[in-house]
Amino acid sequence: MVKVDDYLQIRLLHRDGLSIRQIARRLGHGRETVKKALVEPTPRPYTRTRPVALPKLGAFVGHIEQILREDQTAPRKQRHTATRIFQRLRDEHGYAGRYDQVRRYVAAKRKRERETYLLLDHPPAARVECDFGHIHVDFPDGRRPVPVLLAVWSYSHLPFAIALPDETTGSVLHGLTCAFEFFGCVPAELWWDNPKTVAAAILRGRDRQLNYHYASLASHYRVAPLFCMPARGQEKGDVERTVFALERRFATPVPRVADMDALNRHLLRCCLEERERTVAGRSETIGQMFEHERRHAAALPQRPFDAAVQQVRQADKYQTVLFEGVRYSVPRRVAFEPVTVKAYVDRVVLVHKGQAVATHRRSRTPGDQVLEPTHFLAALDRKPAYLDHTRLFKELKLPAAFAQLRDRLSKEMGERTGTRHYIRVLQLLGRHGVADVARAIEACLHRQAVRAELVEQKLALRDQHDSSPALPTPAAAAASAGPDAAAPAAKAIPHVHVPAPDLRRFDALLSLSFHPEGEDDDGSHGDVVEAQPQGAEAADDAGRACPAGA
Repeated sequence: MVKVDDYLQIRLLHRDGLSIRQIARRLGHGRETVKKALVEPTPRPYTRTRPVALPKLGAFVGHIEQILREDQTAPRKQRHTATRIFQRLRDEHGYAGRYDQVRRYVAAKRKRERETYLLLDHPPAARVECDFGHIHVDFPDGRRPVPVLLAVWSYSHLPFAIALPDETTGSVLHGLTCAFEFFGCVPAELWWDNPKTVAAAILRGRDRQLNYHYASLASHYRVAPLFCMPARGQEKGDVERTVFALERRFATPVPRVADMDALNRHLLRCCLEERERTVAGRSETIGQMFEHERRHAAALPQRPFDAAVQQVRQADKYQTVLFEGVRYSVPRRVAFEPVTVKAYVDRVVLVHKGQAVATHRRSRTPGDQVLEPTHFLAALDRKPAYLDHTRLFKELKLPAAFAQLRDRLSKEMGERTGTRHYIRVLQLLGRHGVADVARAIEACLHRQAVRAELVEQKLALRDQHDSSPALPTPAAAAASAGPDAAAPAAKAIPHVHVPAPDLRRFDALLSLSFHPEGEDDDGSHGDVVEAQPQGAEAADDAGRACPAGA
């Protein structure tokens, strides 16, 4: 095959005066080849002058067309390959030809039907595209996959990424709320694929039946919820490219973090660094272009969105509420009552009659029980055996002072009575913190006899001391009144000295004698005469009550 280097040698020799025959002899080419090289500087590529005729499959073409039409409604991963079509023609219809004939026909048919696209152009602040990406992360307990919610502006391509525990509706609400807080503004449209957690049902065209909680979020931020057509992910190509960036740039090499919070800090740094990057074909950075979007976007609402999934559940006889296969405890007064469960991404809040009665960490392990021991302290009055025969109280971790108190109570009062007193102390945890009760117990352990009443009195005195306001000193009152009022205030408060009482003067009052008629011998009234002690009778008379006139 003659290459461009051969053409160069031929043309150089001809430039030096060699004839076509001499060039052909020296280089070993035919004279026609030398003539072509003298006419064109490069060899002409091989081109077909006539189209290749497709193999004649005859009556089998109809079967192939029927299979391809049925594939249009089949799932994407359950459609026929050329090999599978060849096998069906051979086994079901007796096709005796070669596989290559079927392959070329199917390839030509699919090539003619391939869809073409145009690049989309979006104005500033028009839309944000959302999707989930998945990466592997090394945690202290090993490597595991993590779903990451991505939200990208279509005009500036500014991304936001947050790692979440799952892809449920609650995680979507939490992730979008964090995204809007990160952006500081709201777009006009919010685009998704068609996940069940967002679109409960796919209707005709682009109409969707929205998930109730997702519709609440869209109404709160006043953003239009829009969706791609089914199996048309190219309609939100910006977030699809961001998923690739998440896998290849944000998570390569594999991140090594201590927990999910550390992973989210890493993703946040990556998103902030994207502000300095310039997209190919643009003259401004992503951060500069986002400032254009910020000026056209809507402002955040004054109050934040409550990103919780709410459901009404019935509290059972075990003082628990069942939510997503996990039981959460409630106080005794809420048993057998309807309770509203507010499930956030990291916690569960139980509300009864408009009041939050319990807050628990959220568990995603079906069959798990998340119990608060203080909710069951009231049950110990009637069933004290729960203290030693339930896993909840046996695994309860308390300061060492509690164990010392129980040993003292059992030794001094017996096992049953001591347990009753210990239960009364435990029930104080419903009104006081563990540290406060432990300090009160430690203050009572040095006494000769320990009772539950002593611990209660210690806590009551502590509460009175903490709640009583401190009286201001004259100097403090003068300082709070200001420099101008300090001097007059100091003069207005005199210094008063109260002497210590003399009890001997009270004894002297007992020895006074009064005239029965309220009149002395000399006719004077009201003069008190100090009498000298005259024995027992005088002392008895002096001890009597004085008349009202005196």
